[in-house]
Amino acid sequence: MDNEILEHPFKPIVFKDTKILILGSFPSIKSFENHFYYAHPRNQFWKILELITGYPVNNRDQKIWLLKECKLGVWDMVDSCRRDNSLDTSLEDEAVNDIPALLEAYPSIVKIAFTGKKAQALFETHFGYLDIERVYLPSPSAAYAAMKMEEKAAVYRDKLGIEN
Repeated sequence: MDNEILEHPFKPIVFKDTKILILGSFPSIKSFENHFYYAHPRNQFWKILELITGYPVNNRDQKIWLLKECKLGVWDMVDSCRRDNSLDTSLEDEAVNDIPALLEAYPSIVKIAFTGKKAQALFETHFGYLDIERVYLPSPSAAYAAMKMEEKAAVYRDKLGIEN
């Protein structure tokens, strides 16, 4: 990436009955290349959801089905930015997505879960006034190795209220 302004390449994945919106920061370079959320092969997001739900995540359709079945939505805080790599610390000149408009369009959403400290910090800076429950999930990035995947899965299960 030559530090040009990058626009978010995907629409949010939400359904009329989505209860929890999972917000990341901005798609990784691999996600851009693969045209889907959390697409880096070492990212644990889909593996964690598979572990806690028992639903397979072998392709895009299965991933979308899992989200719909579990009443989860996925989007990112950043609409556009500059960056040198996929790390959240490299994001600069961030413009944020219109989270309040999404919440208004999908009134069934009652909780927001963040998959990283950057997403949470941007939300609090721009939309901290919103009266909605918020929870922090450990980063599914392989770069966050302080927790094993099974430990992350236990937190996701608890915070997302998923029982399988």
